[in-house]
Amino acid sequence: QVQLVESGGGLVQAGGSLRLSCAASVRTFSNYCMGWFRQAPGKERDFVAAINWSGLRTYYSDSVKGRFTISRDNAKNTVNLQMNSLKPEDTAVYYCAGVEYARTPSAATAMTEYTYDTWGQGTQVTVSS
Repeated sequence: QVQLVESGGGLVQAGGSLRLSCAASVRTFSNYCMGWFRQAPGKERDFVAAINWSGLRTYYSDSVKGRFTISRDNAKNTVNLQMNSLKPEDTAVYYCAGVEYARTPSAATAMTEYTYDTWGQGTQVTVSS
């Protein structure tokens, strides 16, 4: 059974940075497409960023492009989300998600939550103004 465990959330002032990590307990992590989604109170869960199995293809929502960077370490079974220039509107619970997909997905596929079949429990990110 695949498990994803997020860490690194917390409280930060606007303009600050946080780094989220997601550890995967799966033997074939290098075959997985991984993504980050977020959900603010009273809102739907939204796509943030995704990365293909090799790490050579990344995808970002327009709201975080240029501020967030997704990366992965297949040797350590981890995917990270470096978040810079944080804004109060980035406040949300951030979820790591994964799906076994050993080829490069289209942007539409990578950016929809219905692609992913494994989810972490979420980590809270709060950005104060």
